[in-house]
Amino acid sequence: MLAHNLKDVIVLVDKDRVKSGRYAIEKFGCDTLLLDDGFQYWKLRGRRMDVVLVDYQQPFGNEHLLPRGTLREPPSHLARANTIFITKSDGNTTELRRRIGQFNATAGIIECVHHPLYFEDVFTGARYALDWLKGRKIASLSGIAQPESFEQSLVKLAGELVYSKRFADHHRFSQQEVLNVINRSKKRQAHAIITTQKDAVRFPKLDRRDLPIYFMRVEIKILSGAKDFHDCVQKVCFR
Repeated sequence: MLAHNLKDVIVLVDKDRVKSGRYAIEKFGCDTLLLDDGFQYWKLRGRRMDVVLVDYQQPFGNEHLLPRGTLREPPSHLARANTIFITKSDGNTTELRRRIGQFNATAGIIECVHHPLYFEDVFTGARYALDWLKGRKIASLSGIAQPESFEQSLVKLAGELVYSKRFADHHRFSQQEVLNVINRSKKRQAHAIITTQKDAVRFPKLDRRDLPIYFMRVEIKILSGAKDFHDCVQKVCFR
């Protein structure tokens, strides 16, 4: 998905981040390396900036570490962060900011929200405005960490959610699984199936498509802490 969206960015996948980082520098002349899930990757030394995303809707899960809870590290480890993004914010973050401040009083805090742009057909690339969803019966299909947020966003756009199917995060869909969702969605008279862009890149080819399948294209909208996304990048990467 990243490689598809970021045409001028080198996207590398490797368990060994040090090896891939060296490859990016030596092969492509990269001067900035951005890691996904790099907060716990201690093998990377040198000049590093740690950016942590805190979900406003579930900032610290149930407060427990894996396997009892969902946290990889205790909240106190926010002290290592240079910049903290509060995602899915509604602007009422005073209490969450106070809690974060107990662990880290110096990190820059940027608030943002997922902002839907349009719907795109997974297979044809045809695009439809957001108001296309209004009043239509739809089904949702996802394999992400927090499907509730995705499903709620469809309801907020005035879609009538008649069926939803959730798989584990990073699930790779089989053709039969998608066909099963199509069949069940048709029984509930859905006009279309909506998935996420993250899931769409893992879809198999289908022998039949009785219902159209779209993904919802979203962007990150900065609410506070930066004038816009470019200002945000400047603060994170080049200060």
